[in-house]
Amino acid sequence: MASEGRIKEILKGLHDAVVAYDEDKTAEWAKITLDEGVDPHTAIMDGLAAGMEEVGDLYNRKEYFVPELLMCADALYAGLDILRPHVKGKEAQVKGQVVIGTVEGDVHDIGKNLVKMMFEVAGWTVHDLGKDVKLERFVEEQLRTDSDIVALSALMTTSMLAMPKVIEMIKARNPDVAIMVGGAPITGDIAKLYGADGYASNAGNAVQEALKMISQLRQMQRR
Repeated sequence: MASEGRIKEILKGLHDAVVAYDEDKTAEWAKITLDEGVDPHTAIMDGLAAGMEEVGDLYNRKEYFVPELLMCADALYAGLDILRPHVKGKEAQVKGQVVIGTVEGDVHDIGKNLVKMMFEVAGWTVHDLGKDVKLERFVEEQLRTDSDIVALSALMTTSMLAMPKVIEMIKARNPDVAIMVGGAPITGDIAKLYGADGYASNAGNAVQEALKMISQLRQMQRR
C-alpha cells in the first residue's frame, strides 16, 4: 500500500498531467495508481477532477483557450478510462441523472461542457442536449429520462431571459425535479429570482451543488 506521501505525489501527478494536457502522462499515472493500490475513486476526484477544476480557472482567466481545454479534456478521459472500471462498491453506483444544455439562442457551450465533464467524472449519467436547445426539449428529455436534475446554461444576457420560462415549463410538468442554472451573467440572486433550485458559479462546484439540491428536495418530499 502506498504511503501518504506517495499518494499525494500520485494525485499531484494526475492533476498536473491533466493541466499540462498530456494524455500519455495521465494514463501513466492512472496505471501507477492501480499498481500501488491507491483508491481509484480518490484518484479520480482529487487527481483528475481537481486538475480539470484548475483548467476551468485557467480558461476563466484567459490563460487557456478552447484548444487547450479540449486537449485537457482528452487527458482527463485517458485517465478516467483506466480508473473508472476499478471503482467499487458505493462509489461505483450511478449517483443520479442530469439533463444538461445551453438554452435556445445561445451557441456557447464551453462552460456547459466543463460542467458535464464534472458530472461524468463524479459518476452521474448525463443527457447532453448540446447548445441552442429549444425550451420544450428540456421538458421532454427530463420526462423521458426521469432525471433528478435539469442543468441550464446561458452565456448571454439575452438568452438567459429564456431561463425563467423553461423553469416554469419543467416545474409545471414535474414539480419534483431540481433545476440548476449557470453561466457568466448568472448570479445566485438571479437564480433565486428565476425560480431555480441551485446555482453553479463554476464547473468545480456544480456537482456539490447538485447533490445539495437533491438532498434538500428529498427532505421536502418527506415532510
